[in-house]
Amino acid sequence: MNGSLVSEEMTFKVEFYDVDSMRVAWHGNYVKFIERGRCALLDKIGYGYLQMVEDGYAFPVAELKIKYVRSLAFGDEARIKASLIEYENRLKIRYEIYDAKTGVLATKAESTQMAVKLQTGETCFVCPEKLITRVEKLLKK
Repeated sequence: MNGSLVSEEMTFKVEFYDVDSMRVAWHGNYVKFIERGRCALLDKIGYGYLQMVEDGYAFPVAELKIKYVRSLAFGDEARIKASLIEYENRLKIRYEIYDAKTGVLATKAESTQMAVKLQTGETCFVCPEKLITRVEKLLKK
């Protein structure tokens, strides 16, 4: 992925509750798959949702784009790669979901999240310093 700063990958199984009557993953569940990848990436950074709340911030999704390329089906093992591409003024993350066995790309997505102060509801146009510091520490490795 061009332009990625920090990436994380994880695998998951497409479960029965993820599929529709045709046994393919229901399109709305890809948002859940993306959230799994995002949480893994934020954990790698060391600034997951619990740390955000402890610091007094929420990061609601402001934009989400999804491109469905191929369907995943019940029982498939999938691999998601989440890559941070912006972090100073907002969190922007790209995702790629693959069939883990074949390596075939199933879905591409991108999310944008903005920091909001929990106490006031005010949107921040600069991310919290703790997040910036943790990302920059990973970039130096």
